[in-house]
Amino acid sequence: MKTSKLVIGIVSIVLSLVMLFQSCAANVGSALNGGTDTSGSVGTLVAILMIVAGIVGIAARNSKGGAIAATIIYAIAGLSAIGASTGMYKDLLVWGVLSLIFAVIFLISIFKQDYSKPNTPSNPTTPQA
Repeated sequence: MKTSKLVIGIVSIVLSLVMLFQSCAANVGSALNGGTDTSGSVGTLVAILMIVAGIVGIAARNSKGGAIAATIIYAIAGLSAIGASTGMYKDLLVWGVLSLIFAVIFLISIFKQDYSKPNTPSNPTTPQA
């Protein structure tokens, strides 16, 4: 599960950069139309949340608390994106579903991964001082 959390974190950071560019384009399009569409702004918020969740997922992939935090952040991002996908920025639905999938994977890792093992191997031949 540690490797999958590392990969999801990296993919999340890379895809959120793409999402930031799309959100900026949606914001410009909404401003040019003179509309009150806020899906571009929500897309920017979701992209920032996915960057944060990806960093937390990478940095704390050996920690149960880090997995819980990443799960919550991905879930908030996913629900926000799905809720705002009715505006001009229709790709937000795809990013929301993807974020919820990442949240489910992190949720599964909370229960499946063994967090009690130390990460560094102990050397029993080293004398204790």
